[in-house]
Amino acid sequence: MQVAKYKYMKRILVIAAILCSSLMVLQSCSSTNNAPSTSLKRGKVTGTWVLNNITFEGVPAIAVKSLFDEASYKCFIGSTWTLTNSGNGSYMLPGGSECPSGTQSIFWSVSAADETFQFKKIYEGDKAKNVTTGYRLVLSETSGDRMVIKSPVEYGSSTAYVVMNFTKATK
Repeated sequence: MQVAKYKYMKRILVIAAILCSSLMVLQSCSSTNNAPSTSLKRGKVTGTWVLNNITFEGVPAIAVKSLFDEASYKCFIGSTWTLTNSGNGSYMLPGGSECPSGTQSIFWSVSAADETFQFKKIYEGDKAKNVTTGYRLVLSETSGDRMVIKSPVEYGSSTAYVVMNFTKATK
């Protein structure tokens, strides 16, 4: 009886050792590139940016009536976006013929997991945590002095993009 119990326990230990070894081998063979891209960090977006030009992918310019529910996309060309490391920020529209001028406070963040730039407009008396609406944009490029953000828009039965090309403002 004692010998049968010993053989049974030995068999369980051997099976457990085989399972553990198999798991270690499978784990070592799996991809280690599951972490979000380290190239997309808040620090790469922080700073003062100038929106130099806007292009369109999959949608004609005439079909885009406004940007961020505010003004024509043309009014955003030349705008200055100030993004602080705390998440507070603003953009300033330069104004001109047919375009309003003014500054809009925002609260922004980036997500390395899905490579997005999010922001919500903050009006006088608002707290960012209480604002539930905002904009989620594709952050397609960030380098030292260049940033490209794409705003998805529905066009027909597919998603098109308003592509905003920024350069870092000189100090």
